[in-house]
Amino acid sequence: MKIMNLARWSKHLKRLWGQNPTARRPCSLAACAITNRYASLHPLWQSPLTIPGGSRQSPINIQWSDSLFDPRLEHLEIRYDPATCLHMWNNGYSFLVEFEDSTDKSIITGGPLENNYRLKQFHFHWGAVSEWGSEHTVDCKVFPAELHLVHWNSCRYGSFEEALMEENGLAVIGVFLKLGAHHSGLQKLVDALPLIKHKDAIVELEDFDPSCLLPSCPDYWTYSGSLTTPPLSESVTWIIKKKPVEVDEDQLEVFRMLLFTPAGEEEKRMVDNFRPLQPIMDRTVRSSFPTNHRLKVLPRCEEDIDRAHNQATHQDTAHL
Repeated sequence: MKIMNLARWSKHLKRLWGQNPTARRPCSLAACAITNRYASLHPLWQSPLTIPGGSRQSPINIQWSDSLFDPRLEHLEIRYDPATCLHMWNNGYSFLVEFEDSTDKSIITGGPLENNYRLKQFHFHWGAVSEWGSEHTVDCKVFPAELHLVHWNSCRYGSFEEALMEENGLAVIGVFLKLGAHHSGLQKLVDALPLIKHKDAIVELEDFDPSCLLPSCPDYWTYSGSLTTPPLSESVTWIIKKKPVEVDEDQLEVFRMLLFTPAGEEEKRMVDNFRPLQPIMDRTVRSSFPTNHRLKVLPRCEEDIDRAHNQATHQDTAHL
């Protein structure tokens, strides 16, 4: 695998700013008929970024009926210490909440994991409108937003940076957000977002417990995949929660007020910061619950998945 150094990657991004949007997000029930939903994609997601020869890229469409119930999958044990929360910052692609990770104070274990994984950060992906925004989809259903809690294997590796590129190095919990009731736990983050409107802005955030963002239902899907932003390393055990959490439209609107750009530059709204779906290839998605229910799949969505697979097979790649 070739790793693009920081200078080359910076040059690559600057070149992409001048390109017209060419990304395609297939597989959406409500949004399939809307042709302009890619207009605001950040350049990071406009180009056909792939790992050369990669076979475990993320995100994917989870086919409910095709997932394999694995009775050996235990409940995921989650222990987060709110005191390890450090700060929240705008990194130009999303907003991240980062945690102190020198000890096992905030960890997950069990489920599909053989070791303890320490919480490093969490962030969100969302759309310009609530008809789309999530990275993963379920039976072609897309959600307004998706939460990712990123953990690293502290038993096998000495740091997040080391685990980032290694086998079984990372574990990411994915949680879908859907429109519904006001989310009181999320509101603490929403209230702080105006302070980090511009890229590179940072604000301290104390005593935040991210478990308040998780659904009470323990059911999940799991599969082997990758990061959805560079370096796109195939080091991730994904744990996608079956049940979404509810947030209200006003809270998501504050997400959309953030900017991709630093202060002083032309403002570019931080919306549609998701990576398009990737081919599942020969991977198996396992579930911790019996798969005796399936969402309705529209034929158009199935066609789009096939088209995404064909495009991924033939498109040029950026060596990362």
